[in-house]
Amino acid sequence: MEHLLKIMTKPDNIPIVLMLGLTIFYTWFAARKGLKNDRQEVSEEAKQADKVQVWPYLVKVEFLGALLVMAILTFWSFGIDAPLEQSANPTLTPNPSKAPWYFLGLQEMLVYFDPWIAGVLVPSLIVFGLCAIPYIDINPKGNGYYTFKERKFAILTFEFGFLLLWVSLIVLGTFFRGPGWNIFMPWEYWDTHRVVALVNVDFSQFFFGVPTRLVDDTLNPMAMLIGSFIVLGWYSLGVAYYIWKRGTPVIRKLGSLRYSIVAFLFLTMMALPIKVILRIALNIKYILVTPWFNI
Repeated sequence: MEHLLKIMTKPDNIPIVLMLGLTIFYTWFAARKGLKNDRQEVSEEAKQADKVQVWPYLVKVEFLGALLVMAILTFWSFGIDAPLEQSANPTLTPNPSKAPWYFLGLQEMLVYFDPWIAGVLVPSLIVFGLCAIPYIDINPKGNGYYTFKERKFAILTFEFGFLLLWVSLIVLGTFFRGPGWNIFMPWEYWDTHRVVALVNVDFSQFFFGVPTRLVDDTLNPMAMLIGSFIVLGWYSLGVAYYIWKRGTPVIRKLGSLRYSIVAFLFLTMMALPIKVILRIALNIKYILVTPWFNI
């Protein structure tokens, strides 16, 4: 753990550790408030009476919070040196070469997906999904107060996508990715000369013994068929669930269009950890290989 502690106490990693602590704290705080409200069965009249005006109550708290942050940053600058390095040298690339912490999740996804998926498609789907929330959220309950009972699916989906996927990818890229972008355990030293031989295979070859390419280096149609069947089979789960639950009030309120958007975004999100596990545990690179794109 000594090496991990050295990494965590680097000047440019200390803010990341603090932000992770604040993320965990506020997640716990929100869950605590929501469960408390669910147990008390607060009426709508009490919820409305409990609300206060933005001015002066919220603005006053924000102003005091801004003063506190400024004071912390001022004393922080006295005690910890800025993590400045030497001037950029075009002939010397840092190892590992890492993006800023807020882009490390995307950089980590480059290990498991093609650049167009990790750098273009997934961020676009995230933005699209966030923009679509007001139009696909049909639940009028749970607005303006903390609750878990009224918004179980929304809260669990957000916590899984944000904490277990996005934040965990940032943690993995920051504290466990070392030289050569290799994974180092907390007790391992970051050896710049470490070389790991990875024999990556595709899904069809690993499970069915069907190679992706033939002897003349052309794509194997059988491998493409297997990969296409797996991808279509995964997204067909959304269709099967719709047929199974189409008579329920929630599905009827959503409608086919909004349900299709929710199901597509949810299944795409759930495919990310599956692909990560396949790559790390089994060294499976692609599920579907085509002349135009790879998944």
